[in-house]
Amino acid sequence: MTTTPPRNLDAIHWTRSVPFFAVHAAALATPFLAPVEGRWIALAVGLYLLRMFGVTAGYHRYFSHRAFRTSRPFQLILAVLGASAVQKGPLWWAAHHRDHHRYSDGPEDVHSPLERGFWWSHVGWILARRHDETKLERVRDLAGYPELRFLDRWHLAVPVALGGALFLAGGLPAFLWGFCVSTVFLWHGTFAINSLAHVFGRRRYDTGDGSRNSFALALLTLGEGWHNNHHFYPSTAHQGFFWWEIDVSFYALRLLSAVGVVRDLRMAPDRVRLAHRTAVGAAAPRSAVLGQGS
Repeated sequence: MTTTPPRNLDAIHWTRSVPFFAVHAAALATPFLAPVEGRWIALAVGLYLLRMFGVTAGYHRYFSHRAFRTSRPFQLILAVLGASAVQKGPLWWAAHHRDHHRYSDGPEDVHSPLERGFWWSHVGWILARRHDETKLERVRDLAGYPELRFLDRWHLAVPVALGGALFLAGGLPAFLWGFCVSTVFLWHGTFAINSLAHVFGRRRYDTGDGSRNSFALALLTLGEGWHNNHHFYPSTAHQGFFWWEIDVSFYALRLLSAVGVVRDLRMAPDRVRLAHRTAVGAAAPRSAVLGQGS
């Protein structure tokens, strides 16, 4: 009797990864297939910023960490914006991110560069079979919304609709610049937080992991580069803890709060922000100072 050898769950799921590589190929070919004009570059930048906000403020700060409150309709808008960035569904994203904080830079971290290296942390983990499924037990607070479960299952419908709308509105140049080029930069901007923000940068707080602060990554990702701050006190609407730490996503949330779209923005109190100046903050891990979870 023969047995089928177990699949390597860490191997790339090639069939499902074909669109990922195809979008990269299209983005690389864009300057040869479409005019390099200011209006198309502006379209790519605009959609990059809008969809990055969907990831940083929506998928990350709202769904993963519940760092502020909002209405059910705007919750769905944030979910759709996040899904348009082609990083799977809101429940999938939040569940895996919560596990990242729970096991940060340990053997069970889903994308630690210190445990598995750059390739795995940057892109390998998201293409692997091992992380296909949504861990609903990690997002019970979100799974009760049927519209979020529906969007999580059919997350590809959003980027397909976006790509189709761009093509219908502006032809091939709009699709290539607005969708393909913008999406590739979105992917690698987001992935750089996983792979680079645990290796390069400065450490202000003892977090028990490799998280670091990076001004360059903060600019690229609308504030996510203040990663050591974030790992020290995860459940805040801001990740730049001091005025000089630029956090564009937080500025946008403050504006939305002023007009009543979001509310109850969670902020790091002074005892947290200034913990690095005390003996406790310098010597103890974040749990001793904060009692914070993921």
